[in-house]
Amino acid sequence: MKSIFITGTDTDVGKTYITAGLAITLRKMGTDVGVMKPFAAGVKQKKGFKSEDVEILANSANVDDSEELLNPQFFPISASPYTAWKKLKIKPKIPLILSSFKKLSKKHEMMLVEGMGGTMTPILKNYFITDLIKDMKIPTIIVTRSKVGTVNHTIMTVKMCQKYKIPIKGIIINNFDKGYPIDQLKKDLESLTGIKVLGSIPFIKDMSDKSLYRIFKKNIDMKSVLK
Repeated sequence: MKSIFITGTDTDVGKTYITAGLAITLRKMGTDVGVMKPFAAGVKQKKGFKSEDVEILANSANVDDSEELLNPQFFPISASPYTAWKKLKIKPKIPLILSSFKKLSKKHEMMLVEGMGGTMTPILKNYFITDLIKDMKIPTIIVTRSKVGTVNHTIMTVKMCQKYKIPIKGIIINNFDKGYPIDQLKKDLESLTGIKVLGSIPFIKDMSDKSLYRIFKKNIDMKSVLK
């Protein structure tokens, strides 16, 4: 069983849509892929899943797993799990997260786990997203953006993963806020970090399965994703 944790250089970098695109592409390539977002936060949806992100992931992977497994904890506030704990008195439950991940891992050939915010988003006072990835014992793909300043954020993210001894499968550039020439950014990131850039995703208007599959199959090194 292969699993990958999709993390990002910061929040709103497009982790959900990158994870969704990977899930759709893997599914259409014949892989039984499961998805999970351990922690989600924000305004609760009136219908369906509490979290819109979780609904996007579930639909992309075409799974019927329960919401309790897909998203063990939802915080009705736009904040980190740590801040939600302090404000709402809802303590993040790490054993529940790991147990849910283990159950889903047994049901699917491969798991894609989407994180929250960046690698150092706090879950407990001394427990961060990096700790969660390490406890799950899976490698990560780092999602970065293309605006100026992304090299700094990406290098720091890579170094934190290396500090925690988290294997990095590669970097995906989400080119939705253009600024840095992609060819140059790819060369710089690979030269500075030693980590392979798996590809870049352009701004996508058509979010249908057919469109995402075509774009991801064309732009992402899926063989490296599956290694």
